Amino acid sequence: MRDNLPGAASVGKAISVLDHLALAGPSTLAGLVSAVGLPRATTYRLATALLSHGLVDKDAAGNYRLGPRLVELGRLAGQRRPSLAQAAVPALERLRDRTGESVQLFVAEGGRRVCIVSLESPHSLRTIVAVGAALPMDKGSAGRVLSEGWSATAAEPVGWAESVEERELGVASVSAPVFLDGSVVAAAVSVSGPIERTTRSPGARYGPFVVEAAHEVSAALR
Repeated sequence: MRDNLPGAASVGKAISVLDHLALAGPSTLAGLVSAVGLPRATTYRLATALLSHGLVDKDAAGNYRLGPRLVELGRLAGQRRPSLAQAAVPALERLRDRTGESVQLFVAEGGRRVCIVSLESPHSLRTIVAVGAALPMDKGSAGRVLSEGWSATAAEPVGWAESVEERELGVASVSAPVFLDGSVVAAAVSVSGPIERTTRSPGARYGPFVVEAAHEVSAALR
């Protein structure tokens, strides 16, 4: 399909569609029009182009949602950081097994936090964050860890942040910083899950485990 919009503008508008779907979930065409502020015909053209490339999908009700190709692209993007991702996996596996909850590793990129490792909880009710998912910095414990200027002293056992229902109802998380060279925050290790298990004080429940895992990753990067 040929897009009549200028190339750079088209890419920006397409990304705005993907960003809306990532943050708000499945959306009707009318919802996309309202969110991205474009004419209905232009929005439909962008959504159809994204659909044809597998970046957007449609559910049974005809709502647009993120497409399966993004998972593969996220996996490939993660390969740009093999040392960080690979160094983190053993500690994250232990963290998942100790807590029974989903765990993730986030890095800051382009003003957002991007998931580069994701291990799911064995429970049927669990938090699912896809590798490559770009989430806002101003919601969630990992965003706080990555954006609030933590120093090397935050690597002590008190170094965790928690959030309760900031990004998604019924979900709580706790995160701790991974330090590179003992001073620079390179990533955030997170545990997230339903409030029924994490409680509304996830830091008290999981904070020491998350900090320990983050320290293990920091040590593996030295």
